Amino acid sequence: MDLLTTIIGFVAAACTSGCYLPQLYKSWKTRSTGDLSLVMIAALAIGTSLWTVYGVLQADVVLIIANIVSLTLLLGILLFKLAEFRR
Repeated sequence: MDLLTTIIGFVAAACTSGCYLPQLYKSWKTRSTGDLSLVMIAALAIGTSLWTVYGVLQADVVLIIANIVSLTLLLGILLFKLAEFRR
């Protein structure tokens, strides 16, 4: 992979992974995820996990890092969502 391709991949990854930060921050601040669908969050987490495996199989560092970051943020949101069920 050449440098330009890698840079484009990391910028794209920052944009797509970073979109979860505002939702995670709001969930943390309000302790509420009532507007979020559990099925949607779970489906995104499963899809992101599979993309991570695909990145490993393809030996694509950009895919691996991007999806690990996304999955980490999604799991944070998922934990807040599951915590609401306990209340």
